[in-house]
Amino acid sequence: MGSYSTMSLRSRSIRTIRILVLLGVVVGPVYAQDSNERTGSLEHIGVVEHEPVNEISGIAKSTTFDNVYWVHNDSGGGARLFAVDSGGQVIIPDFMTDRFRVGRESVVDGRPLWPGTQILLSENVDWEDIALADGYLFIGDMGNNSNARRDLGVYVVEEPNPRAVPATRSLRFLPVEYPEQEFFPGRKWHFDSEALFVFEEKLYFLTKHRVTGETAAKAGTNLYRLDSNYTDRKNVLTLVGSRTDIVWPTAASVSPDGNSLAILTLDALWLFSKPRVGDDWLSGKLRQIPLPRDRTRQVEAVCWDDLITLRIANEQRDLFSFDLTMVDSPPRGDSKP
Repeated sequence: MGSYSTMSLRSRSIRTIRILVLLGVVVGPVYAQDSNERTGSLEHIGVVEHEPVNEISGIAKSTTFDNVYWVHNDSGGGARLFAVDSGGQVIIPDFMTDRFRVGRESVVDGRPLWPGTQILLSENVDWEDIALADGYLFIGDMGNNSNARRDLGVYVVEEPNPRAVPATRSLRFLPVEYPEQEFFPGRKWHFDSEALFVFEEKLYFLTKHRVTGETAAKAGTNLYRLDSNYTDRKNVLTLVGSRTDIVWPTAASVSPDGNSLAILTLDALWLFSKPRVGDDWLSGKLRQIPLPRDRTRQVEAVCWDDLITLRIANEQRDLFSFDLTMVDSPPRGDSKP
């Protein structure tokens, strides 16, 4: 798939100190209610106050443009991305600020709301997560609530400059399929993915399981890897690992140094250390961090700000910052259910 190496690293000494801090930690449920208010590890830092951003489902931090995060809506949100800053303010190309505005009302003084950066040659059937590596955005059109879709895949987009470009195009679409799925809908409803990440130039996916034929959640997730990049035929995913205790992963992201994987569920953060051998992240040492769902609500997106800080977004457009240096329980070890 070419070189998709992740973000530049901080100095060795800072990285070592931060990793040492992380080696013995987990957290209790702590949170903040108001914007820019911190309680413990979790800080509510803002809300994306822009009507076209109606259901955040993915977030990725730019490594090229300063203070830029890419977010997208869930299914039905149009083939577009929105660039926001660290506080949730939507970014519009400089030369278009006199034509569009940010806010809630559809038209003010003749200016409609900014529709976002359009991704041409693509379709948002059910975009569920986004990752960024080496200047490329990977948009997972992998939502499959009824486990009947035959058009799953990933759009590859060269990251545009959000302050200069109103639209770009998908470079390619990589259609994918699960090796175990023979029927549509599947006999087991294990073929819905809302979480993807990049590790060592490969794309990975985590599945969300349901009781067959129902919307009810079922514990368990499978980890798959994309080993090919065909555009003219299906890319069959490779099963890497699985767990039976993770319920509905909604997003995932690998740390800038490639040593930690954050998996987001509706009520917890699951932090895995890099496996000693291979790429089965689900077999690594685990720290499970409860989240206060009454405050974080339906969290759907996660990315790393740096080696010790995670950024989380929910469907209600709230943005949270999570400081991993303030957690206080030991890892659970290498056991894998």
